[in-house]
Amino acid sequence: MALLGTIVNAILIIIGSLVGRALANIPESMKTTVMKGIGLTVAVLGIQMGMKSSSFLYVIISIVLGAVMGELFHLEEKLNNLGVWIESKVGGKEKGNIAQGFVTATLIFAIGAMAVVGALDSGIRGDHQVLYTKGIIDGFTAIMLTSTLGLGVIFSSIPVFLYEGVIALFANQINQFVPKELMDLLILELTATGGIMILAIGLNILEITKIKVANLLPSLLIVTMTVATVYYFN
Repeated sequence: MALLGTIVNAILIIIGSLVGRALANIPESMKTTVMKGIGLTVAVLGIQMGMKSSSFLYVIISIVLGAVMGELFHLEEKLNNLGVWIESKVGGKEKGNIAQGFVTATLIFAIGAMAVVGALDSGIRGDHQVLYTKGIIDGFTAIMLTSTLGLGVIFSSIPVFLYEGVIALFANQINQFVPKELMDLLILELTATGGIMILAIGLNILEITKIKVANLLPSLLIVTMTVATVYYFN
């Protein structure tokens, strides 16, 4: 079953979020310290991912053009509006946290080599071990994020499921039409570009700055197109 690993990953995010919700009433001082710890960890993760680029020019071009596209389409505003809509449906006392938790968790869980490689392994070889491992990591991360950012984290399971699921379902076609050398390069540059966004999330959590991370999302599409274009022209 090609989607088994993806399903398990999504379920573990949901379970982690529910456990984290149960821990939401921890003392405010403890919650603040935990939140800063998460911010530092996320920032370091973003730096580590960003350094994987084989040519940082790909990352710079993609971030700049992606930011322009994101601003033109007002992605941050639309995502916040989605968060308000979700809040109106689920209710609760977490107003203002739905969108932040959703965006933060989605980027952390979906961007990176494990999501792509794991989904490809599931679809091509029926090997779900990478996604099982990723699911465990995501589940524990969801506990910490939900305890501080609120239940918006649980909704990240939906884009993670769709993202990994599509890759798993079309893995054989992707493997057939995309040369291994190009796929390796794409994973590398997607990870590096995503790392910049994850670093931005870490800085936002630490309240060092306020970057509209959602407006950088088109960078992932730009870097894919740029890498593929350069590869085929060379």
